[in-house]
Amino acid sequence: MADRHVAHLLVGGGLAGANCARWLRESGAEGEILLVGRESDAPYNRPPLTKGYLAGRESRDDVYFRPDPWWDEQRIDLRKRTSVMKLDAAAKEATLSTKEVVSFDTALLATGANVKRLQVDGCELDGIHYLRAFGNADAIRAEAIGGKRVVLIGGSYVACEVAASLTSLGAHCTIVMQEGTTLERGFGAVAGGWLQAVLESHGVRVIGNDALGRFEGDFGRVTTVVTENGESVPADVVVIGAGVNPDTMLARAARLTLDDERGGVLCDSRLETSVPGIYAAGDIASYDSVVHGRRLRVEHWDVAFNMGKTVALNMLGADRPHEVVPYFFSDFSDWASLEYVGPATSWDREVVRGSLDDGAFSVWYLDGGRVAGALSIGRSDDLEHARRMIASRAPLDDADVGGLADVSAELGSVGA
Repeated sequence: MADRHVAHLLVGGGLAGANCARWLRESGAEGEILLVGRESDAPYNRPPLTKGYLAGRESRDDVYFRPDPWWDEQRIDLRKRTSVMKLDAAAKEATLSTKEVVSFDTALLATGANVKRLQVDGCELDGIHYLRAFGNADAIRAEAIGGKRVVLIGGSYVACEVAASLTSLGAHCTIVMQEGTTLERGFGAVAGGWLQAVLESHGVRVIGNDALGRFEGDFGRVTTVVTENGESVPADVVVIGAGVNPDTMLARAARLTLDDERGGVLCDSRLETSVPGIYAAGDIASYDSVVHGRRLRVEHWDVAFNMGKTVALNMLGADRPHEVVPYFFSDFSDWASLEYVGPATSWDREVVRGSLDDGAFSVWYLDGGRVAGALSIGRSDDLEHARRMIASRAPLDDADVGGLADVSAELGSVGA
């Protein structure tokens, strides 16, 4: 027998669960909502952990999804430091870490992801950090201030954003990465090279086409990063941004169907899993995207945020596919900001609109003659047109491609 019954059980204390709870109430849900999360903090926005919060420009209160009183006002039972230890999908019952058994009508699994931990010589030394939660950001900032030497492992969002934030605090940062240019895997060499030049112009050293070999240290603390190519880089602090793995442990134990190719939980276009009434969102959701015409799994906070709304509406019977074109943004201190819609998992052509020299341009990623993604530096309005073209999946002719590159041409007529 269950100890308690709720209408909606939301598993995961991130933005997907928080926004789902919000939209349940805003859409008229009257039943009990239980949101459980394993962190000690209420749901919060994770992007500031590598940006404003890490740099000390934003406080915890600034970063929280909603102020503490909001949860009670909305009659949402928020359980921090609480996990679901077992999910019986057939019986629609969950056993919490408090030993309480909760039955439910609908459930959302938004268990997020865990950082990939590198296993190399010296990885147990003090001073080596991963960044996923408030406590990680607090520890990194405390150790990096005072002109310390910080080595970032990886060439994507985490490493580049942390390098910019810590440099603004006076740290001396070096990035060690496998890529030839920063952010190259997601955005290509043109945009990646421009962003790397911005980082380097502010004193960040970038070591590309290399990889982490091992860590060396004295008295139990890291002192040196040795690359695979044999370069020794002095380090007082190390921050590793090697990606994440979706946390599907609960879903797997509950025998929900997984997407072994993409590493997530298999969902239909409405974000419902193989068990009716149980949904997935965020990093773990591998869903049939009606926008892209293919299966998609995207690791990004904005994606999780919007998925939370779709799940809430479908829990209430809307029967609505998730039709949001994923949006991303990244800030590098106050040096540069990028925005992106897509994602383009592959592309065969890049078209630049605007001027890299002026720092106002967009890069359009074409795959088979169709727009698969677009990145903007200082040209946010271009992304509305990119969303339209991604969703329409209309092929572009030579005149359309010329219109993308010609800043005097109206984007509204391209791909129309």
